[in-house]
Amino acid sequence: MSGERRAPWLAAMALVVATACFLLPRQSEAAADCPDSQILGTAMITDICWECIFPIRVAGATMAAGGSVPRKATDQIACLCSDGLGVPHPGITVGMWMPSLLLELVRAPGCSPSLGGINLPGFDPLFRGGTGDNTYNDGDGAYWHYHTFAFPVMAMLELFVEADCLAGGMQDFDLLYISELDPTWSHAELAFFANPEAAVVADPAVQAACTADAAAALTDEPIDELFWCAGSWGGLYPFVGTALGPSSPVRATSLLATRALAAQHRRGLAWRTMGNDALCRGVLDPMIPKSQYRLSMMFPLPEANGNHPIGRSTFAWGEHRNIPGRGPDPVYLVWRWTDCCMTW
Repeated sequence: MSGERRAPWLAAMALVVATACFLLPRQSEAAADCPDSQILGTAMITDICWECIFPIRVAGATMAAGGSVPRKATDQIACLCSDGLGVPHPGITVGMWMPSLLLELVRAPGCSPSLGGINLPGFDPLFRGGTGDNTYNDGDGAYWHYHTFAFPVMAMLELFVEADCLAGGMQDFDLLYISELDPTWSHAELAFFANPEAAVVADPAVQAACTADAAAALTDEPIDELFWCAGSWGGLYPFVGTALGPSSPVRATSLLATRALAAQHRRGLAWRTMGNDALCRGVLDPMIPKSQYRLSMMFPLPEANGNHPIGRSTFAWGEHRNIPGRGPDPVYLVWRWTDCCMTW
């Protein structure tokens, strides 16, 4: 099981999921509207952009070229971390992009493409979401549920990775969060009481700053200080599963995936793994460090040759992934820049 902080009911739900994997029928026998992403099959190898782990920074120097290093990543050469007994150990710093999480966004409650297209038991089908049809002048709302899974691919495949570099202790595939059990995901009023700063960032003048975030994400990386923005995808607040107004499914689900990450940071369920203070272990950060993350679609059309920062326009990477006539229940792979102290 993962070491992420989870409420007892989430641990119980993880047992339900594990049991369901063996007892529930597959998609062809269970639910035609819940697709099988086959992520735990060959897609785990073929649909991941393996070159996206680069660049690798060792002792403050970039040793392998590739994409970009976040500006807030550590540039230290040496480091010092203590073990469980408080004994300090010297080491050198290492940083890279690591696949860390899976975020699946689904319309049918309990549907899980990542678990082979099964429908988890006990969810009311009346709470089904939808993509909206934009029949009104101001557009109507689209709604998705989300599920978060630990997906530390490099640890699962026993590739080069230190146990101390796995923030939260994630070492295998594991269920972390189910939005169907979270009333704040369905009700904006409850979400407001959980995140009252939404009232401040709702001001039109404040929202206008998101234009700068969209431009930054298109050319480089998003602006962490504009925590209420998701670039060209829209505003992060409130942390609910509804995307209002006309929007493509790829853009809407990208926004909701970012809201899910932001909400988990506010609840202490996600970690900052970037920066000098995160070298020995992950740091709890209530505001999402957007530049720490990159996303790549794994289903239905995988980004096997790249990934993209939060807020980058979908016209640059994803509008062609809207498949007409097929239900949009996408699965996103979350990449996390990880700074780590390799001790001896």
